[in-house]
Amino acid sequence: MDRRKFVSLGAASVCMMPLIGSAAFLSDQYELPQVKPQWLIDLIKFNDIDVKNIAAYKITDTAKKYYGGYLSDVEIPNPHSTCAFINRACGAIACSESVYYQSADLLKDIHLALLALLKMQHADGTIDLMDTNFHSTPDTAFMVKRMVQSYKLLQQSGTKGTPEVLIPFEQFLKRAGEALVVGGIHTPNHRWVVSAALTKLNEQWPDIRYVNRVNDWLAEHIDLDPDGQYTEKSTYGYSAVVDRVLITVSKGLKKPEILDAVRKNILMMRYYLHPNGEVVTEASNRQDKGTVGTMENYYYACRYMALLDNDGEMASICRLIESTSFRKLTDTLNYFLEDPALWKELPGGKPLPVSYVKSFPYSGLVRIRRNQWDTTILSNNPGWLTFHKGNAVLQGMRVAASFFGKGQFQSDTIKETGNTWVLTKKLDGPYFQPFPKDKIPADGDMARMPKSGRKQSEVQYLETTVTISEANNGMSITIEMGGTDNVPVSMELIFRKGGKFSGVQPHVSKADAWLFNEKEGTYTVGENTIHFGPGKMEHKNVQLRGALPAMDAPTVYLTGFTPFKHTIQLS
Repeated sequence: MDRRKFVSLGAASVCMMPLIGSAAFLSDQYELPQVKPQWLIDLIKFNDIDVKNIAAYKITDTAKKYYGGYLSDVEIPNPHSTCAFINRACGAIACSESVYYQSADLLKDIHLALLALLKMQHADGTIDLMDTNFHSTPDTAFMVKRMVQSYKLLQQSGTKGTPEVLIPFEQFLKRAGEALVVGGIHTPNHRWVVSAALTKLNEQWPDIRYVNRVNDWLAEHIDLDPDGQYTEKSTYGYSAVVDRVLITVSKGLKKPEILDAVRKNILMMRYYLHPNGEVVTEASNRQDKGTVGTMENYYYACRYMALLDNDGEMASICRLIESTSFRKLTDTLNYFLEDPALWKELPGGKPLPVSYVKSFPYSGLVRIRRNQWDTTILSNNPGWLTFHKGNAVLQGMRVAASFFGKGQFQSDTIKETGNTWVLTKKLDGPYFQPFPKDKIPADGDMARMPKSGRKQSEVQYLETTVTISEANNGMSITIEMGGTDNVPVSMELIFRKGGKFSGVQPHVSKADAWLFNEKEGTYTVGENTIHFGPGKMEHKNVQLRGALPAMDAPTVYLTGFTPFKHTIQLS
């Protein structure tokens, strides 16, 4: 995934002729193929479709400031949409397999888009991400690392009239380079995206300032934890971006040691796969947290490392991606076409792990998979357990109590005891005595009489323990809550949309909510069924004060009062 996809089409250039001398390491190992493989040609054809679809967003009114540029899906002219067109169009015009090969009309559109892009670029070389970031060095870098590739393929395309178009292209990129050698960043991955953009600029227009700035960022060390995960833990989003751009820096600056981080991250991802090819995202610190995603963003890095290391497991990940999300690979096709060594056939596959228990303490989760079902246990997350069985998905289990407006449970840690995992949380609910008389302000200002300065009394406690273990080809979860009696409790089984229930009853006043008091319930999506039970229903108050709002998803509720103890099984 790259920064802010354009509508549903992506912000990537997707098709290019081989770039001479760009394959830093793989080309040293293999005789470069001369003929594009069929999978590459298929992606070129998909790119043609995308170029045609993007045309609907072109600004065609010559009176408009950004005439020739491109709109977002909410009709805002912006550099990201404009770059998306340029990258895809440059790919198409350079590929003999494309219907747009050496097209004079498309070249004219590229020229107009570049002129509009220059108007969108600030004098300091930066561009804006219209959603949130202005004069943004990182967003400029996200564009530049692809645009240099597009510049090269247009330059090599042999299209009549290209030299005139390359003038504004070069102007945009060199202006951007001035921003990248001095500009700052927001998030950890931005360091490596900026470094990759500078590396690509240095390949085209060598400048020691570019290299020095990359080394400034690399001096901070790559932020990989012992689990094999980057700081942001963004498994569907930025981890894959980091893998790609680190390969770019490694190749461009001849730093093979950088690839070790890429290897470790991909090897970790073997254990973040659901049986249907989706990725575990619940531990992410970024906007992909809890989203549904597959592995397509890792394809380039997996293919590169599979060929470099002759690694069968990475080759198997590539084949998994091809079988589940091939069409989405169009977004990163420029990487494949830039390096003809990637056209070589993948090594033989090695089976990926499908039955395991794997803890990732630095990421705060435990992964358990048994062939066609899997579960994730999470700390620091109110949705502390997921359960996948094919396309039937329990996307979260939560429990809360009406305890002083703060009874939503989540655990700071996961404690492993033998074959069980324990999550705990202890809360207190105090009352407060009068403020000490000798400290009462004359004006009675409550801000100067805080609770921290008052004695506590009648303190109530609520202690929650969740014990999780494997049982009966599934999971057994026991929830115990106690300390203060008669506190209402509500437990949620939050499923992904698209299935059908049995054994539950609709809530009388709440949409997409079911109460459960039977021995067993089921949730079925196609051929996949999750079994759960037994139920518990001692009241019908499912939205407790202090609990998180219900998710927009079909949810089964179990209810009771403290002291509360209930064991539910999933299979």
